[in-house]
Amino acid sequence: MLHVSTDINRLVRESVIDPDFPHAPLEWTRDEAMEIAREEGLKLTEDHWEAIRALQTYYAHHADDTAINLRDLHDALDEHFHQKGGLKYLYTLFPGGPIAQSCRLAGLKAPFMASDPSFGSVA
Repeated sequence: MLHVSTDINRLVRESVIDPDFPHAPLEWTRDEAMEIAREEGLKLTEDHWEAIRALQTYYAHHADDTAINLRDLHDALDEHFHQKGGLKYLYTLFPGGPIAQSCRLAGLKAPFMASDPSFGSVA
């Protein structure tokens, strides 16, 4: 467990914003995403990064919502990737679920019901 002083230092430390990921969570880094991808057997392509950016942007624009609506997020990603096949295409990029797995890579908390511990990824 981290000491309180460590948490405070993290909060007051000046964050470095990646210009390619302006809506990324403060503690998120590309290196961290690449490490998670490696552990999950993914080789990140530009389409993976585009999905991560789309998720981070969606979450940033819905930061005031009490909860992220899974259906709305599905629809937004389906529309964003419509030219490439929508959600079907995203399942090829993220076999662990286009929402659950990509949220892990994006440093975001997946919406309620995106995964079921007894079943696995459902989104």
